[in-house]
Amino acid sequence: MRFIGTVQAVVTAAEFDREPTVAELAGIEVEMPVILAEVELLDAQIMTLDRPTSEVDTRRIRRAQRKVLAERRRLANLGRQAPAGVGA
Repeated sequence: MRFIGTVQAVVTAAEFDREPTVAELAGIEVEMPVILAEVELLDAQIMTLDRPTSEVDTRRIRRAQRKVLAERRRLANLGRQAPAGVGA
């Protein structure tokens, strides 16, 4: 009798145990400004967890929220542009 557990594990492991493709890395690079803006917002929110928020904290959080929204808008507008080489 043949044991198929290891054969199946090898097949499934290859699917998840791989390096990112060039396209995936390019996608991450395009989204990196949004990711960094969200990290900045999270940092500003974390700083206010263990103390009352001051006016400076409130401004920092608002600034970080505006930056996240601006970067998301920029990313959304990139998706609406025509791909290179495609003309109307």
